Amino acid sequence: MNAPLHREMPAATLDAERALSDVSARWDGDIVRQLTDYITIPAKSPGFDADWAAHGYLETVLRNAAAWVEAQKVEGLKLEIVRLEGRTPVLFFEVPATGTDMGETVLMYGHLDKQPEFTGWRNDLGPWTPKYENGLLYGRGGADDGYAVYASVAALQALKSQGAAHPRIVGLIETCEESGSYDLLPYVDALRPRLGNVELVICLDSGAGNYDQLWLTTSLRGMASGTLKVEVLTEGIHSGDASGLVPSSFRIMRQVLDRLEDSATGRLLPASFHCEVPADRLAQARATAAILGEEVYKRFPWAHYDCGGSTMFALPTTTDPVEALLNRTWKPTLSVTGAEGFPALKDAGNVLRPYTAFKLSLRLPPLVDAAEAVQNLKKLLEDNAPYQARVTFESGGGATGWNAPTITPWFEDALNKASRAHFGASCGYIGQGGTIPLMNMLSAGFPKAQMMVCGVLGPKSNAHGPNEFLHVPYAKKLTAAVAEVIAALPAAHRAAAAEPVAA
Repeated sequence: MNAPLHREMPAATLDAERALSDVSARWDGDIVRQLTDYITIPAKSPGFDADWAAHGYLETVLRNAAAWVEAQKVEGLKLEIVRLEGRTPVLFFEVPATGTDMGETVLMYGHLDKQPEFTGWRNDLGPWTPKYENGLLYGRGGADDGYAVYASVAALQALKSQGAAHPRIVGLIETCEESGSYDLLPYVDALRPRLGNVELVICLDSGAGNYDQLWLTTSLRGMASGTLKVEVLTEGIHSGDASGLVPSSFRIMRQVLDRLEDSATGRLLPASFHCEVPADRLAQARATAAILGEEVYKRFPWAHYDCGGSTMFALPTTTDPVEALLNRTWKPTLSVTGAEGFPALKDAGNVLRPYTAFKLSLRLPPLVDAAEAVQNLKKLLEDNAPYQARVTFESGGGATGWNAPTITPWFEDALNKASRAHFGASCGYIGQGGTIPLMNMLSAGFPKAQMMVCGVLGPKSNAHGPNEFLHVPYAKKLTAAVAEVIAALPAAHRAAAAEPVAA
């Protein structure tokens, strides 16, 4: 049997320079203003706003986005707000294929819900007070990822303005992502007949290793979260009277967490929370480390202080760029993201507190099942409590991570061409430490689809924290690159159909 000859994939049908010019004009003329208005609205995810329906902020940002999309009058686009009883709403749109319809569908995804405010914003900034400065749009949610629906439609407009053939396109914009997307799966199930044969997913909710090239996310960590509470008393007691006899709830908390984590190294102790790093991901991590070098860890806002005329900085867990990349993408990690049972410092008298509660966020490697991890975590933390204290772990849910499917030649070629056209460098490949539950759902539902998971969250963009910003020049280039990749899909299908069958 003769192997078929390798043929280079056809070039994208878009004029790259014109596409970038078109999307840049839309960003400068309208999208930045839309996102500035969006940032002012505290549309917190339902996990952080139990009264989200009554407050109406999620409804407002969804309706504003829908009105803007409809105002663009994209040829053939049909849009609706879909609602399931008791769940946050989603925005759904679809655009029919143009040119030769090969039956493929592109699914474009984003979300409009936001993380809470957090503290530490610059004096002239705030989560709900947008500021556009030197190409950076500051404020909560603009980059993570309120821009997604606007960039997606701008990419469609770039295709339409050049009369480029494109596949059928559907868009799904949710409002529950920052809470773990627990509302999303019912919508995916309800809309599945309308999603069609999804061959390419474009998710604009991820990050970038730098702002110098297009970056494809190759993996996402999963997450298990919940509240761990240790109770020893029914009320607070004078510490002079009780300490030494009544065990401290904080000390018991430390003992319980020692079962989970080696506090000296940060390594998670249970083997079930670990997995082997695939060979291709390890190779990509080495290639990415060669590109980013020390910036892998230097990009964070490390605490520092003066020591005898020298500035001392807090240190990362490792200064090896490869190990640093793997630590934040393929190693399980525990973070304590909240605490209860502690008075404010100014109110902290000499009292032995009755309980200590921590909110735990456990990031899981991409191949570890989250449901199983939550069960194992609860058993590990609750069983055989020291001093027979009341130790409870109330799960906040979990989401299994994601490892991207093997990249196909047409997709790799399209990514590299788009990246070189707009950035002057080939596409980079990087795992991300965050969680996008939709990706695992879609990979299971559409196992043959390619996944263009990318985003604007590059160095210092600081999603979820203070001073979050959207890098507008990068967002413009990313938008144009998305249009080019979409245009490459039908070209790849036509080439495959014309390829002679090997004898």
